Amino acid sequence: MTATNTGNIKKTASKKSVSAEKITTAYMEWVLTKEKAPLSVFKFCKENNFTEAEFYEHFGSFEGLQMEVWNSFYKKTILLANKDEHYSAYSNQEKMLTFFYTFFELLTLNRSYILFTLREHQNMMRNLSQLKGLRQNIKHFAADLIRENNEDKKLKILKQSVTVFSEGAWIQTLFLLKYWMDDNSAGFENTDIAIEKSVRAIFDVFDTQPLESVLDFGKFLWKEKMA
Repeated sequence: MTATNTGNIKKTASKKSVSAEKITTAYMEWVLTKEKAPLSVFKFCKENNFTEAEFYEHFGSFEGLQMEVWNSFYKKTILLANKDEHYSAYSNQEKMLTFFYTFFELLTLNRSYILFTLREHQNMMRNLSQLKGLRQNIKHFAADLIRENNEDKKLKILKQSVTVFSEGAWIQTLFLLKYWMDDNSAGFENTDIAIEKSVRAIFDVFDTQPLESVLDFGKFLWKEKMA
């Protein structure tokens, strides 16, 4: 019997592995058509003609998939923003405005899915758990803006807190997300106004007020929302 040369054996695949994007698209369509989230990875995969193994190549669970949907919105926002040849020359405030305008344009294209997934459970913390990755991405984005701004300031006392600003940017995101979800204006014009005012507000706070006041930024935004 001839020995097999295992060193020359190559692993073959019957077909090309399904992409993460295809799986997330299938998940979003499932949610919208069935008006509920799938309970079984097996059934979800079977109905969409890919295997559990292919699903687990990209995601460890439906929770991980949900987080990746939000991460993809962020990644596409950054990609689209950087396609603007003038973006690199924008001020920090203009960059943040561009980010939020683009981000909410993408959310609007997927509004039905977002409204469902954020209102799926009565437990708000469970709903917000899918935003963990987005939170880190936005805080990182805001932190980079402030670090860049601080490089131009020679005096340490004039430098802005990266930690406080990045947390403020996340609070701002949550406010705008809630505002957009409740916005009934044509073309979500009121959300655009809220974006402009809130971005201006957070930069004004950092330029003219003590850093401690930023800790109350969320309360300020909600007061503006209810006015």
